[in-house]
Amino acid sequence: MAKKVILVDDSKTIIATAQMALEELVKSGAIQVKAYLNPVEMLDDVKNARVDYDLAICDINMPQMNGLDLAAQLKADARFKNKPILMLTTESSAEMKARGKEIGLTGWMVKPFSDEKLSKSVKMVLGL
Repeated sequence: MAKKVILVDDSKTIIATAQMALEELVKSGAIQVKAYLNPVEMLDDVKNARVDYDLAICDINMPQMNGLDLAAQLKADARFKNKPILMLTTESSAEMKARGKEIGLTGWMVKPFSDEKLSKSVKMVLGL
C-alpha cells in the first residue's frame, strides 16, 4: 500500500518541483502525493478526516499560517502526534530550527533542494 505524502507550500513552483522530485516514488507505487497551497485547508482536511497522511512536508513562510504553527497544531493532536513532518524552507536560523525541534519535527531541509536529497529524505523517513 502506497504511503501518503502531503506537500504544503504557498508556491506552485515549489509544489511542482517537489512533485517532480518524488515522481519515481509515485510511479513505483511507493507513495501518493497530495499538495496544498493553503496550510489552513490542509489542517481542516486532516482534522476532519477527509485526508490522511504518513508524512507531511511543509514550508514555514506562508501567508495563511506559519508552517511551524501548522506543525505545532498537528503535533498537539493525539491522532497526528507521531506522524513525521519535514520542513522544506528557506529558513535556516538556529532559532527556527530549535523551535522546530521543540515542536517535534522529524527533519529540516533548506531550499533550494536537490531532487535526490528530497527523495532520499522521504525514503528514509517512510522506511522505503
